[in-house]
Amino acid sequence: MTDIRIGQGYDVHAFGEGDHVVLGGVRVPHERGVLAHSDGDVVIHALCDALLGALALGDIGVHFPPSDERWKDCDSRVFLRHCRQLLAERGWRVGNADVTVVCERPKVAAHAPAMRANLAADLGVAVDAVSVKATTSEKLGFTGRGEGLAALAVALLVRA
Repeated sequence: MTDIRIGQGYDVHAFGEGDHVVLGGVRVPHERGVLAHSDGDVVIHALCDALLGALALGDIGVHFPPSDERWKDCDSRVFLRHCRQLLAERGWRVGNADVTVVCERPKVAAHAPAMRANLAADLGVAVDAVSVKATTSEKLGFTGRGEGLAALAVALLVRA
């Protein structure tokens, strides 16, 4: 089983001032923004953690520490492209990736095709190898109270 690896990732951000959130590299209108050092894209952050986990290379904070001003307000797609480079350098490629956004609002479904296209482009895979979906937490917990949003991701890596 040395020809495949699986990684999982999770990210969360609290809502703050703003008029949009960035999800999967897509600017999604919302009455709130997120509190984050970079653009706060929970979709990409969770996916990066899944990829880095599959490579046993730590997490996104190891590679892009929030204490480093270079990453202030950074487009998270830069992080995802970095992860793709790490995969290639080590002889791996993405087989497929699956991301779930957890929030009551904003509604994600209408934006999912654009998110999938961005993620697929940055990972160098076909769009049908990337899934983005959303669920609510049935008004339970911080996401249910509208205090923030979260994302979970899983990625399968295969030998290139």
